[in-house]
Amino acid sequence: MEKIWKLVIHGGAGVIERASISPQKEAAIRAGLEAALNAGSDVLERGGHALDAVEAAVRQLEDDPNFNAGRGAVFTHEEAIELDAAIMDGRDRTAGAVAGVTATRNPVSLARAVMEKAPHVFLSGAGADEFARERGLEQVSPGWFETEERRLQLEKVKASRSEAFDVELKYGTVGAVALDAHGHLAAATSTGGLTGKRWGRIGDTPVIGGGTYADDRSAAVSGTGTGEIFIRAVAGHQLADRLRLAGETLQKALDATLADIESLGGRGGLIAVAPDGQAAWGFTTSGMYRGMADASGRKVGLYSELEER
Repeated sequence: MEKIWKLVIHGGAGVIERASISPQKEAAIRAGLEAALNAGSDVLERGGHALDAVEAAVRQLEDDPNFNAGRGAVFTHEEAIELDAAIMDGRDRTAGAVAGVTATRNPVSLARAVMEKAPHVFLSGAGADEFARERGLEQVSPGWFETEERRLQLEKVKASRSEAFDVELKYGTVGAVALDAHGHLAAATSTGGLTGKRWGRIGDTPVIGGGTYADDRSAAVSGTGTGEIFIRAVAGHQLADRLRLAGETLQKALDATLADIESLGGRGGLIAVAPDGQAAWGFTTSGMYRGMADASGRKVGLYSELEER
């Protein structure tokens, strides 16, 4: 009997509508999602581990300037780039997370290094980059992450009103969840945060149990959305516990978690996979960059399910 494997990815949710995206941009985004699915699927098809697959998929998205993570990340109010990421292994719930990274090319790999080689779970700022250098992870100049499109977005936010950041347009985060042929789960998430963010703001992405969670007893989860609300709802952990403790199906648990987030005033999307091979996604925004792969094939989407048909 063929072993089941699954990979689900996302590239952010928000106001994503066909009328607002050029055909060229849409093609580039779809190609980026396909490349991430290929990177993760290559690991899983060979019988590799879910942890390697989610790292590979997210690294691919971090290097693609079409997504708000790594290269192509948004600017803070002070015109800097601060990156957050987390990774979690469902086998034993080990995890690593980083926040405020400014020089490490692939924050998701730094998060994994923290998980495997540090006595801590969560590192931030200059200390996180210092740890990356000590471990030999590739360092880049700030210019590597910067794009003209993101700079223009910051200028637009600053011109619209003071003391504001961009919460209306798009919740830019990338993530991946996977089930490998050995029956194990993993999740990884990475982001540049919100355009115009201030005061060292950190969202749900690197918060274990918030935007990132994996437990072989229930589910692997990655989120994108109103970070402050996802933290308060403990989104990833809530979804997983709905399966493990309440016996809900994966899709029902995902939809109920999004409903809880919405009741608190938040919006966004979630992707998840369970040990039995169930895979699900959902979003309360007009669209979410997303993709799914298994032995039967691959698919990607940007807009509402109705528009993708």
